[in-house]
Amino acid sequence: MKRITILGSTGSIGTQTLDVVRKNRDKFEVVAISANSSVDLLLEQILEFSPKYVTVYNEESAKKLKDMIPDNINIEVLTSMEGLVKICELDEVDVVLTAVVGMIGLVPTMAAIKAKKTIALANKETLVTAGELVMSEAKKNNVKILPVDSEHSAIFQCLNGERHKDIEKIILTASGGPFRGKKREELINVTKNEALKHPNWDMGRKISIDSSTLMNKGLEVIEAKWLFDVDVEDIDVVVHPQSIIHSMVSFKDSSVISQMGCPDMRLPIVYALTYPDRIETDYERLDLAKVATLTFEKPDMDTFPCLGLAYKALKLGGTYAAALNSANEFLVNKFLNDKIGFYDIPYYIEKTLDCHKNRVNPTLEDILEVDKETRAFLANLLK
Repeated sequence: MKRITILGSTGSIGTQTLDVVRKNRDKFEVVAISANSSVDLLLEQILEFSPKYVTVYNEESAKKLKDMIPDNINIEVLTSMEGLVKICELDEVDVVLTAVVGMIGLVPTMAAIKAKKTIALANKETLVTAGELVMSEAKKNNVKILPVDSEHSAIFQCLNGERHKDIEKIILTASGGPFRGKKREELINVTKNEALKHPNWDMGRKISIDSSTLMNKGLEVIEAKWLFDVDVEDIDVVVHPQSIIHSMVSFKDSSVISQMGCPDMRLPIVYALTYPDRIETDYERLDLAKVATLTFEKPDMDTFPCLGLAYKALKLGGTYAAALNSANEFLVNKFLNDKIGFYDIPYYIEKTLDCHKNRVNPTLEDILEVDKETRAFLANLLK
């Protein structure tokens, strides 16, 4: 029986994780859950899964949830960053699945690592902003970081039993998002509703926008560098619209190993939660004869400049990736609130990188400060 804390239990990954638990009650126990403010869904989850702790980041929403919980339910309601950290450090927890969106996941994930919890990582921003720090702390505490992103889970599986020195390239696959095949002039005036329509995956709003700009893939490039200890020059991206091959590894003998499956995030979730075992599931089986054709193409970095900006930030090192991530979070929020246009996202990210004051070998405090500075810089710029 694995005992789990789920950060972000009301989001796309969080709800699918609870679906995995629902079908495997003999294998998993949910000890703690968290959300920002979705108290109605949190209450449903509390009544079904009986966690001992819940953290609601928004304090007003936490008060509201307390009033909603029936008197016969014994649960501790926490709030703010302090609450997130506490449910990551609980003695009775084995695995912390971090599925919150944004840089908010960094501090509690670091706390979980220091508490020697296994990390099932679905929060890209943790490694994008502080990859070197996080991986160093994990090594120091002998903590496993098991990727939940379908692409990184695929690479992790492809590398199982292989020697690191034999890796030639890591090849991340991308669906291409809702605008694959479009040119820049066709996308100038696209709306958030058009950008949110992902062709293959059911994702949250922020990640869906990242997919439409290809920033999602850029963040995954940065993640891959830290997760698998490879040089940026050895990470390629290829567009694969069918989303059947989830990623590949090319080896020095010219062989390529891929991991395949139907587009279903529950598969990498259950793999991370049960590793090193595999359990039987009732998920859709891949029928290659039915799929018939798998196609691949190069990403269009002129139409989707965010991917190139991510590579640039990774090559520059220091806190450039943290600045890139904070700028993207800030600007995607503005786009979702109809304050800026689609191409304002890469335009202002590039402005941010051009003006960023880099910190080499940054501390956690440096990275958190860069986040504040970047948001203030853009808020002022957008005035």
